Amino acid sequence: MKKYKVGVIGATGMVGQRFVTLISEHPWFELKVVAASSRSAGKTYEEAVAGRWAMQKPIPECAKKLVMKCAETDIAEIAGEVDFVFSAVDMKKDEIKALEEAYAKAECPVVSNNSAHRWTPDVPMVVPEINPEHIEVIASQRARLGTKRGFIAVKSNCSLQSYVPALHPLKDEFGLNRALVCTYQAISGAGKTFETFPDIVDNVIPYIGGEEEKSEREPLKLWGKVENGEIVTAEKPSITAQCFRVACSDGHMAAVFASFDKKPTKEEIIDRWAKFSGVPQELGLPSAPKQFIHYFEEDNRPQTKLDRMIENGMAVSVGRLREDSQYDYKFVCLSHNTLRGAAGGAVLLAELLCAKGYMD
Repeated sequence: MKKYKVGVIGATGMVGQRFVTLISEHPWFELKVVAASSRSAGKTYEEAVAGRWAMQKPIPECAKKLVMKCAETDIAEIAGEVDFVFSAVDMKKDEIKALEEAYAKAECPVVSNNSAHRWTPDVPMVVPEINPEHIEVIASQRARLGTKRGFIAVKSNCSLQSYVPALHPLKDEFGLNRALVCTYQAISGAGKTFETFPDIVDNVIPYIGGEEEKSEREPLKLWGKVENGEIVTAEKPSITAQCFRVACSDGHMAAVFASFDKKPTKEEIIDRWAKFSGVPQELGLPSAPKQFIHYFEEDNRPQTKLDRMIENGMAVSVGRLREDSQYDYKFVCLSHNTLRGAAGGAVLLAELLCAKGYMD
Protein backbone atom coordinates (compact mmCIF):
# COMPACT_ATOMS: atom_id res chain seq x y z
CA MET A 1 0.00 0.00 0.00
CA LYS A 2 1.36 3.41 -0.93
CA LYS A 3 1.83 6.15 1.65
CA TYR A 4 -0.97 8.71 1.75
CA LYS A 5 -0.28 12.31 2.76
CA VAL A 6 -2.78 13.30 5.42
CA GLY A 7 -3.95 16.48 7.13
CA VAL A 8 -5.92 17.02 10.32
CA ILE A 9 -8.22 20.04 10.54
CA GLY A 10 -9.18 20.77 14.12
CA ALA A 11 -5.86 19.27 15.20
CA THR A 12 -5.62 20.99 18.58
CA GLY A 13 -8.79 19.57 20.21
CA MET A 14 -8.96 16.21 21.98
CA VAL A 15 -10.13 14.20 18.96
CA GLY A 16 -7.69 16.10 16.74
CA GLN A 17 -4.87 15.17 19.12
CA ARG A 18 -5.97 11.53 18.95
CA PHE A 19 -5.86 11.72 15.14
CA VAL A 20 -2.31 13.10 15.30
CA THR A 21 -1.12 10.31 17.59
CA LEU A 22 -2.75 7.58 15.48
CA ILE A 23 -1.43 8.93 12.17
CA SER A 24 2.09 9.26 13.59
CA GLU A 25 2.20 5.47 14.06
CA HIS A 26 0.26 4.48 10.94
CA PRO A 27 1.80 2.25 8.24
CA TRP A 28 -0.18 3.86 5.38
CA PHE A 29 -0.58 7.48 6.46
CA GLU A 30 1.95 10.29 6.79
CA LEU A 31 1.04 13.45 8.69
CA LYS A 32 1.76 16.47 6.50
CA VAL A 33 -0.62 19.21 7.66
CA VAL A 34 -2.16 20.32 10.95
CA ALA A 35 -4.75 23.09 10.97
CA ALA A 36 -7.14 24.72 13.38
CA SER A 37 -8.53 28.21 13.98
CA SER A 38 -6.80 31.43 13.05
CA ARG A 39 -5.66 31.73 16.69
CA SER A 40 -3.29 28.81 16.19
CA ALA A 41 -2.16 29.61 12.65
CA GLY A 42 1.57 30.31 12.37
CA LYS A 43 2.48 28.54 15.60
CA THR A 44 4.20 25.17 15.66
CA TYR A 45 1.92 22.31 16.66
CA GLU A 46 3.88 21.95 19.88
CA GLU A 47 3.21 25.60 20.69
CA ALA A 48 -0.47 25.38 19.72
CA VAL A 49 -1.22 22.50 22.11
CA ALA A 50 1.03 23.69 24.94
CA GLY A 51 -0.81 23.34 28.24
CA ARG A 52 -3.71 21.45 26.64
CA TRP A 53 -2.17 18.18 25.40
CA ALA A 54 -4.59 15.53 26.69
CA MET A 55 -3.08 12.28 25.38
CA GLN A 56 -1.13 9.89 27.59
CA LYS A 57 1.56 9.59 24.92
CA PRO A 58 3.78 12.62 24.31
CA ILE A 59 3.32 14.82 21.26
CA PRO A 60 4.68 12.82 18.28
CA GLU A 61 8.01 14.04 16.98
CA CYS A 62 6.64 14.19 13.42
CA ALA A 63 4.03 16.73 14.54
CA LYS A 64 5.90 19.01 16.94
CA LYS A 65 7.47 21.34 14.40
CA LEU A 66 4.69 21.37 11.82
CA VAL A 67 3.47 24.93 11.37
CA MET A 68 -0.25 25.31 11.99
CA LYS A 69 -2.45 26.44 9.12
CA CYS A 70 -5.86 28.07 9.34
CA ALA A 71 -8.51 25.46 8.57
CA GLU A 72 -10.89 28.07 7.17
CA THR A 73 -8.66 30.30 5.03
CA ASP A 74 -5.92 27.91 3.86
CA ILE A 75 -8.19 25.36 2.15
CA ALA A 76 -6.58 25.52 -1.30
CA GLU A 77 -3.08 25.31 0.17
CA ILE A 78 -3.97 22.36 2.40
CA ALA A 79 -5.78 20.55 -0.43
CA GLY A 80 -2.65 20.88 -2.56
CA GLU A 81 -0.42 19.27 0.06
CA VAL A 82 -2.42 16.19 1.11
CA ASP A 83 -4.33 13.24 -0.33
CA PHE A 84 -7.16 13.72 2.19
CA VAL A 85 -7.97 15.29 5.55
CA PHE A 86 -9.50 14.16 8.80
CA SER A 87 -11.97 16.68 10.22
CA ALA A 88 -12.36 17.28 13.94
CA VAL A 89 -13.17 20.98 13.92
CA ASP A 90 -15.16 22.57 16.75
CA MET A 91 -17.56 25.00 15.08
CA LYS A 92 -21.29 25.55 14.61
CA LYS A 93 -22.92 22.77 12.60
CA ASP A 94 -23.73 24.95 9.57
CA GLU A 95 -20.17 26.24 9.53
CA ILE A 96 -18.79 22.69 9.65
CA LYS A 97 -21.06 21.61 6.77
CA ALA A 98 -19.88 24.51 4.63
CA LEU A 99 -16.21 24.01 5.54
CA GLU A 100 -16.19 20.28 4.79
CA GLU A 101 -17.96 20.86 1.46
CA ALA A 102 -15.36 23.50 0.62
CA TYR A 103 -12.58 20.96 1.12
CA ALA A 104 -14.45 18.38 -0.97
CA LYS A 105 -14.96 20.93 -3.77
CA ALA A 106 -11.23 21.67 -3.61
CA GLU A 107 -10.82 17.97 -4.60
CA CYS A 108 -9.70 17.01 -1.08
CA PRO A 109 -11.61 14.04 0.39
CA VAL A 110 -12.81 14.56 3.97
CA VAL A 111 -13.19 11.82 6.59
CA SER A 112 -15.09 13.52 9.38
CA ASN A 113 -15.60 12.88 13.06
CA ASN A 114 -18.25 15.61 13.15
CA SER A 115 -22.02 15.17 13.12
CA ALA A 116 -22.78 17.98 10.66
CA HIS A 117 -23.09 15.80 7.54
CA ARG A 118 -24.43 12.62 9.12
CA TRP A 119 -27.90 13.30 7.72
CA THR A 120 -26.84 14.57 4.31
CA PRO A 121 -28.53 11.90 2.12
CA ASP A 122 -25.54 11.22 -0.15
CA VAL A 123 -22.88 11.31 2.58
CA PRO A 124 -22.04 7.81 3.83
CA MET A 125 -22.01 7.38 7.63
CA VAL A 126 -20.03 4.20 8.11
CA VAL A 127 -18.98 1.70 10.74
CA PRO A 128 -16.74 -0.36 8.45
CA GLU A 129 -17.74 -3.76 9.85
CA ILE A 130 -21.45 -2.94 9.59
CA ASN A 131 -22.24 -0.96 6.42
CA PRO A 132 -19.15 -0.69 4.18
CA GLU A 133 -21.36 -0.84 1.08
CA HIS A 134 -22.66 2.65 1.85
CA ILE A 135 -19.44 4.16 0.46
CA GLU A 136 -20.87 3.41 -2.99
CA VAL A 137 -23.05 6.54 -2.58
CA ILE A 138 -19.89 8.65 -2.97
CA ALA A 139 -20.28 8.51 -6.76
CA SER A 140 -23.62 10.34 -6.46
CA GLN A 141 -22.20 12.82 -3.99
CA ARG A 142 -19.34 13.63 -6.36
CA ALA A 143 -21.84 14.21 -9.15
CA ARG A 144 -23.77 16.65 -6.95
CA LEU A 145 -20.62 18.48 -5.85
CA GLY A 146 -19.10 18.48 -9.33
CA THR A 147 -15.89 16.83 -8.13
CA LYS A 148 -13.63 14.08 -9.40
CA ARG A 149 -11.81 13.20 -6.17
CA GLY A 150 -13.47 15.28 -3.47
CA PHE A 151 -16.15 13.87 -1.18
CA ILE A 152 -17.19 13.68 2.47
CA ALA A 153 -17.54 10.49 4.51
CA VAL A 154 -18.41 10.47 8.21
CA LYS A 155 -18.37 8.13 11.15
CA SER A 156 -21.36 7.74 13.44
CA ASN A 157 -21.82 8.99 16.98
CA CYS A 158 -19.31 7.63 19.49
CA SER A 159 -21.88 6.04 21.82
CA LEU A 160 -23.34 3.91 19.01
CA GLN A 161 -20.04 2.09 18.61
CA SER A 162 -20.62 0.14 21.81
CA TYR A 163 -24.10 -1.31 21.28
CA VAL A 164 -24.83 -1.26 17.52
CA PRO A 165 -22.04 -3.79 16.77
CA ALA A 166 -23.58 -6.15 19.34
CA LEU A 167 -27.08 -5.81 17.89
CA HIS A 168 -26.01 -6.02 14.25
CA PRO A 169 -25.20 -9.78 14.00
CA LEU A 170 -28.62 -10.54 15.53
CA LYS A 171 -30.74 -8.03 13.64
CA ASP A 172 -31.64 -9.81 10.42
CA GLU A 173 -31.52 -13.46 11.44
CA PHE A 174 -33.69 -13.06 14.54
CA GLY A 175 -35.67 -9.96 13.56
CA LEU A 176 -34.60 -7.31 16.05
CA ASN A 177 -37.76 -5.25 16.56
CA ARG A 178 -37.06 -2.96 19.52
CA ALA A 179 -34.27 -1.92 21.83
CA LEU A 180 -33.83 0.22 24.91
CA VAL A 181 -30.37 1.63 25.51
CA CYS A 182 -28.87 3.55 28.43
CA THR A 183 -25.37 4.86 27.77
CA TYR A 184 -22.82 5.86 30.39
CA GLN A 185 -20.39 8.12 28.59
CA ALA A 186 -16.86 9.19 29.50
CA ILE A 187 -15.83 12.83 29.85
CA SER A 188 -13.41 12.67 26.91
CA GLY A 189 -16.55 12.49 24.76
CA ALA A 190 -17.07 16.11 25.76
CA GLY A 191 -13.43 16.93 25.07
CA LYS A 192 -12.75 17.10 28.80
CA THR A 193 -10.30 15.74 31.35
CA PHE A 194 -10.80 15.63 35.12
CA GLU A 195 -8.64 18.75 35.38
CA THR A 196 -10.87 20.69 33.00
CA PHE A 197 -14.20 19.23 34.19
CA PRO A 198 -14.21 19.40 38.02
CA ASP A 199 -18.03 19.24 38.17
CA ILE A 200 -17.97 15.59 37.09
CA VAL A 201 -15.86 14.38 40.03
CA ASP A 202 -18.04 12.24 42.34
CA ASN A 203 -20.95 12.92 40.01
CA VAL A 204 -23.23 11.67 37.21
CA ILE A 205 -24.93 14.15 34.86
CA PRO A 206 -28.17 12.74 33.38
CA TYR A 207 -28.13 14.81 30.20
CA ILE A 208 -25.89 15.16 27.13
CA GLY A 209 -27.30 17.59 24.59
CA GLY A 210 -28.52 15.91 21.38
CA GLU A 211 -27.10 12.54 22.33
CA GLU A 212 -30.34 10.66 22.86
CA GLU A 213 -31.71 11.66 19.46
CA LYS A 214 -28.47 10.52 17.82
CA SER A 215 -28.56 7.22 19.70
CA GLU A 216 -32.11 6.55 18.53
CA ARG A 217 -31.86 7.71 14.90
CA GLU A 218 -28.32 7.08 13.65
CA PRO A 219 -28.49 3.25 13.85
CA LEU A 220 -31.34 3.38 11.33
CA LYS A 221 -29.11 5.16 8.82
CA LEU A 222 -26.35 2.60 9.41
CA TRP A 223 -28.91 -0.15 8.75
CA GLY A 224 -30.37 1.63 5.71
CA LYS A 225 -29.58 1.03 2.04
CA VAL A 226 -28.38 2.98 -0.97
CA GLU A 227 -31.21 3.77 -3.39
CA ASN A 228 -31.19 6.25 -6.29
CA GLY A 229 -27.99 7.93 -5.18
CA GLU A 230 -28.81 8.43 -1.52
CA ILE A 231 -29.08 6.45 1.70
CA VAL A 232 -32.60 5.50 2.72
CA THR A 233 -32.85 4.82 6.45
CA ALA A 234 -34.25 1.59 7.84
CA GLU A 235 -37.71 1.72 9.40
CA LYS A 236 -36.97 -0.58 12.33
CA PRO A 237 -36.04 -1.52 14.97
CA SER A 238 -37.51 1.11 17.25
CA ILE A 239 -34.89 2.38 19.67
CA THR A 240 -35.28 4.50 22.79
CA ALA A 241 -32.28 5.85 24.68
CA GLN A 242 -31.10 7.72 27.75
CA CYS A 243 -27.56 9.10 27.93
CA PHE A 244 -25.54 9.93 31.03
CA ARG A 245 -22.16 11.59 31.52
CA VAL A 246 -20.16 9.64 34.11
CA ALA A 247 -16.86 10.13 35.91
CA CYS A 248 -14.65 8.03 33.62
CA SER A 249 -11.80 9.40 31.53
CA ASP A 250 -12.40 7.17 28.47
CA GLY A 251 -14.86 4.45 27.50
CA HIS A 252 -18.60 4.53 26.75
CA MET A 253 -20.71 1.78 28.32
CA ALA A 254 -24.25 0.83 27.30
CA ALA A 255 -26.95 -1.17 29.06
CA VAL A 256 -29.00 -2.75 26.29
CA PHE A 257 -32.44 -4.39 26.31
CA ALA A 258 -33.58 -6.07 23.08
CA SER A 259 -36.56 -8.02 21.72
CA PHE A 260 -36.80 -10.14 18.57
CA ASP A 261 -39.44 -11.54 16.23
CA LYS A 262 -37.78 -14.94 16.65
CA LYS A 263 -36.22 -15.18 20.09
CA PRO A 264 -32.74 -16.72 19.90
CA THR A 265 -31.17 -18.83 22.60
CA LYS A 266 -28.39 -17.39 24.71
CA GLU A 267 -25.97 -19.80 23.02
CA GLU A 268 -27.03 -18.62 19.56
CA ILE A 269 -26.40 -14.99 20.51
CA ILE A 270 -22.93 -15.68 21.91
CA ASP A 271 -22.08 -17.76 18.83
CA ARG A 272 -23.10 -14.93 16.48
CA TRP A 273 -20.96 -12.48 18.45
CA ALA A 274 -17.94 -14.79 18.41
CA LYS A 275 -18.16 -15.41 14.66
CA PHE A 276 -18.98 -11.89 13.54
CA SER A 277 -16.42 -10.13 11.38
CA GLY A 278 -16.61 -7.73 8.46
CA VAL A 279 -14.80 -6.29 5.48
CA PRO A 280 -12.02 -4.70 7.62
CA GLN A 281 -11.11 -8.14 8.96
CA GLU A 282 -11.29 -9.71 5.49
CA LEU A 283 -9.01 -7.01 4.07
CA GLY A 284 -6.67 -7.04 7.06
CA LEU A 285 -6.91 -3.26 7.47
CA PRO A 286 -4.21 -1.96 9.85
CA SER A 287 -6.58 -0.59 12.50
CA ALA A 288 -9.10 -3.44 12.37
CA PRO A 289 -9.38 -5.62 15.48
CA LYS A 290 -8.79 -9.30 14.83
CA GLN A 291 -11.85 -10.15 16.93
CA PHE A 292 -14.44 -7.39 16.68
CA ILE A 293 -16.71 -8.48 19.56
CA HIS A 294 -15.30 -9.95 22.78
CA TYR A 295 -17.81 -11.67 25.11
CA PHE A 296 -17.09 -12.02 28.83
CA GLU A 297 -18.65 -14.82 30.89
CA GLU A 298 -17.78 -13.11 34.19
CA ASP A 299 -20.63 -11.30 35.93
CA ASN A 300 -18.53 -8.17 36.57
CA ARG A 301 -17.21 -7.59 33.01
CA PRO A 302 -16.73 -5.66 30.85
CA GLN A 303 -15.26 -2.93 33.05
CA THR A 304 -14.28 0.45 31.67
CA LYS A 305 -10.80 0.62 33.18
CA LEU A 306 -9.96 -3.04 32.42
CA ASP A 307 -11.44 -3.52 28.97
CA ARG A 308 -11.62 -0.26 26.99
CA MET A 309 -8.19 -0.86 25.40
CA ILE A 310 -8.86 -4.40 24.10
CA GLU A 311 -7.33 -4.72 20.61
CA ASN A 312 -5.83 -1.22 20.84
CA GLY A 313 -9.20 0.23 21.76
CA MET A 314 -10.80 -0.88 18.49
CA ALA A 315 -12.83 -3.89 19.72
CA VAL A 316 -16.22 -3.97 21.43
CA SER A 317 -16.69 -5.82 24.72
CA VAL A 318 -19.98 -7.43 25.76
CA GLY A 319 -21.08 -9.17 28.93
CA ARG A 320 -23.91 -9.93 31.37
CA LEU A 321 -26.16 -11.49 28.70
CA ARG A 322 -29.34 -12.75 30.36
CA GLU A 323 -33.08 -13.01 29.77
CA ASP A 324 -35.25 -10.07 30.80
CA SER A 325 -38.78 -9.83 32.19
CA GLN A 326 -39.86 -7.03 29.79
CA TYR A 327 -37.59 -7.59 26.77
CA ASP A 328 -36.17 -10.86 25.46
CA TYR A 329 -32.59 -10.19 26.60
CA LYS A 330 -30.41 -7.61 28.32
CA PHE A 331 -26.64 -7.18 28.22
CA VAL A 332 -23.83 -4.64 28.70
CA CYS A 333 -21.49 -3.25 26.03
CA LEU A 334 -18.30 -1.18 26.14
CA SER A 335 -16.14 0.61 23.57
CA HIS A 336 -13.36 3.18 23.71
CA ASN A 337 -15.01 6.43 22.71
CA THR A 338 -12.03 8.35 21.27
CA LEU A 339 -10.55 5.27 19.55
CA ARG A 340 -13.27 3.02 18.12
CA GLY A 341 -15.86 5.73 18.74
CA ALA A 342 -14.06 8.72 17.25
CA ALA A 343 -10.60 9.10 15.72
CA GLY A 344 -9.84 5.37 15.51
CA GLY A 345 -13.14 4.65 13.79
CA ALA A 346 -12.47 7.44 11.31
CA VAL A 347 -8.97 6.11 10.63
CA LEU A 348 -10.45 2.66 9.98
CA LEU A 349 -12.98 4.24 7.60
CA ALA A 350 -10.14 6.03 5.79
CA GLU A 351 -8.30 2.71 5.46
CA LEU A 352 -11.41 1.17 3.90
CA LEU A 353 -11.73 4.09 1.47
CA CYS A 354 -8.05 3.75 0.53
CA ALA A 355 -8.34 -0.01 0.04
CA LYS A 356 -11.35 0.52 -2.23
CA GLY A 357 -9.60 3.15 -4.34
CA TYR A 358 -11.56 6.25 -3.28
CA MET A 359 -8.42 8.18 -2.25
CA ASP A 360 -6.54 7.59 -5.51
